[in-house]
Amino acid sequence: MKKEDLRIVFMGTPQFAVESLKALVEGGYHIVGVVTVADKPVGRGYKIQFSPVKEYALSQNLPLLQPEKLKDSEFISNLQEWKADLQIVVAFRMLPEIVWNMPKYGTFNLHGSLLPQYRGAAPINWAIINGEKETGVTTFFLSHEIDTGNIIAQRKIAIEDSDNVGTVHDKLMHIGAELVTKTVDNILEDEIKTIPQENLIHKEKNLHQAPKIFKETCEITKNLTVEAAHNLVRGLSPYPAAWINATLPHLDSEIQMKVFESFPEKISHNETIGSLRIEGKKEMKIALQDGFLHLLEIQIPGKKRLKTVDFLNGI
Repeated sequence: MKKEDLRIVFMGTPQFAVESLKALVEGGYHIVGVVTVADKPVGRGYKIQFSPVKEYALSQNLPLLQPEKLKDSEFISNLQEWKADLQIVVAFRMLPEIVWNMPKYGTFNLHGSLLPQYRGAAPINWAIINGEKETGVTTFFLSHEIDTGNIIAQRKIAIEDSDNVGTVHDKLMHIGAELVTKTVDNILEDEIKTIPQENLIHKEKNLHQAPKIFKETCEITKNLTVEAAHNLVRGLSPYPAAWINATLPHLDSEIQMKVFESFPEKISHNETIGSLRIEGKKEMKIALQDGFLHLLEIQIPGKKRLKTVDFLNGI
């Protein structure tokens, strides 16, 4: 079968998914329809916002479905009318079996980690938070349990010391798009040899999970080492951002200050653990058990994000 004849339905929501959809469209693959989330009002004005995938689909005049519920009979009927040979999922919702089992070639997902490591909603964040030196992307066929299906292919990248979740996200977004098209080509050429994840789990010393990030996950707590605190900052920057409770010289009360960039200094000291030190107009740092975490870029409530040296000069 030629790629122009393979009927593909694409499912996704954020910008991470757009890159894969764009690669398929520009590569001449036959996208018969796109599924994304329903429109939602956002902000104080409750302005309706389209998902990035919807915006791209509209720009390419691709048929679009936006179901509220994935088991809804009308959605299932509309999806069946597209007569997909293959479905591709990138950063979407968990699909019911009636959906992922519909096409004759099945449904494969692009995941932002080297499965079976970092199954879950936030694989890029947790790989950096845990201090990993490499990560990657995986394509795998969907099955009953989330992120557990047979692996089709993987690509690896190094996580540099200068990386944060934003830079790693963008790297994985691009190599992920390449892996998606390569996976489709392999399906077309009948060159797929999948690997059950159970075959790989016994080789892993520790199996890490990647649960959803909540506000309490983002706090730089007193019990962290400077390296762990620095990795937390990197793994949450630019969004949703790590934070600390701090009292600054020009304020009477404690605030939650976001931290976007930091530098770890391992050194013995006699400062109170968790205390915030400001030295002159250039340096702000937190005392932790094995050193200081220097805060290089911050944001306080109601103000814009600033380099710490600019913030200190301002107050």
